[in-house]
Amino acid sequence: MPRPLGELEDAVMTRVWQWNRPVTVREVLEDLREERQIAYTTVMTVMDNLHQKGWLRREQEGRAYRYEPVSTRAAYAAALMNDAWSHSDNPAATLVAFFGMLSPEQADALRDALRVSQLNGVRLTEADEG
Repeated sequence: MPRPLGELEDAVMTRVWQWNRPVTVREVLEDLREERQIAYTTVMTVMDNLHQKGWLRREQEGRAYRYEPVSTRAAYAAALMNDAWSHSDNPAATLVAFFGMLSPEQADALRDALRVSQLNGVRLTEADEG
């Protein structure tokens, strides 16, 4: 299970996931500087750390690296949700509490996801097994 990303790690990964292409430290730096003062070496260190942790892969291009994500933001979020759920002493109550927090749009997305899961053969109820 991945540990949650730190604030700056998340800011970097958000850009890498959104851009969906190999990126350089300089590109991420320039985008981050629209929101905050930050040094090139700080961004370089964060991206190197994310590479060492397995979040980013990189290929050298000249003197720099181009980084791209190893997995999607959806996979990251799913792993965090699965970890939280699996550590609950009452998974059913945890799900009920989670469902109670959903906005109408999120509830619609959940219903859509359940339909897709069932179309893909995921068994969610005992009745599905019969």
